[in-house]
Amino acid sequence: MLRLPTLTDAVTVVRPPSPGPGSWAGGPSAVVHEGEVHLAYRLRRPVGEGRGYRNVVARSRDGVQLETVAVLERDAFGGESLERPCLVRTPDGRWRLYVSVATPGTKHWRVDLLEAGTVEELATAPHRTVLPGSDEVAVKDPVVLHHAGRWHLWASVHPLESWDDADRMTTDYATSDDGVDWTWHGTVLAGRAGEWDARGVRVSSVALDGDRLVATYDGRATAAQNWEEVTGTATGELGSDGTFGRLHASTEPPLRSDSPTGGLRYLARVEVPEGLRWYYEVTTATGSHELRTELVGPSS
Repeated sequence: MLRLPTLTDAVTVVRPPSPGPGSWAGGPSAVVHEGEVHLAYRLRRPVGEGRGYRNVVARSRDGVQLETVAVLERDAFGGESLERPCLVRTPDGRWRLYVSVATPGTKHWRVDLLEAGTVEELATAPHRTVLPGSDEVAVKDPVVLHHAGRWHLWASVHPLESWDDADRMTTDYATSDDGVDWTWHGTVLAGRAGEWDARGVRVSSVALDGDRLVATYDGRATAAQNWEEVTGTATGELGSDGTFGRLHASTEPPLRSDSPTGGLRYLARVEVPEGLRWYYEVTTATGSHELRTELVGPSS
């Protein structure tokens, strides 16, 4: 059984740029390498004041005290905003960062890829678009897994036919031989009518338990809850063709923070000697979002 954060022993590792709604630190992605946690995250200001203006990559020996090693600014991507990055170490020892970029003046998102030999070099690595989206859909917030010689990706997909409905989201699944050129396999997780996740769902982390996939995901019931999602879990199976199928949402109530909105989203996990270390974005009493970590091990 997946051990989720309890929120009682959490430590704040990155505070928002300022107090108040629209000011966020979060959207984490984490990798353990040579005994250190490498953590990528997003910083955001309110709409009209910069939105998602920076992705940061940091490392930590204890998982709590962070040393910044790379900074990526929004303007370098020609985007209006940056969202959650996805940090990955390749089987041949290189580093990749998948960055979500908003197209100015639209609700469209794409995902760009940077690759370098060290995490520090990600700051100056060239970027190329690997998940362009289309006129019909925006693509963002990928979660990437390399397993059995194949790359697997779960991404948040938003419909663009209506400006007012572009907050709706499903999670779609893709595979790749190289982590660059992707083949889509369709929607694997969608909102459930009448449930807490009816308006949209976004996978935030995945882990393998044999051939069983265990995922956490963000969900919301209404458009008014945009940016204040709460967290559920889902499971899936690896098929005989080497791809993962549909995810099945748990019937358990979602995990919420104690803020008025309950906002708790973008869970990321790594295995450390002490157990499972979670990172997540949580809404504070002022309406801002901060990045917290919690150790809930040992893992099983």
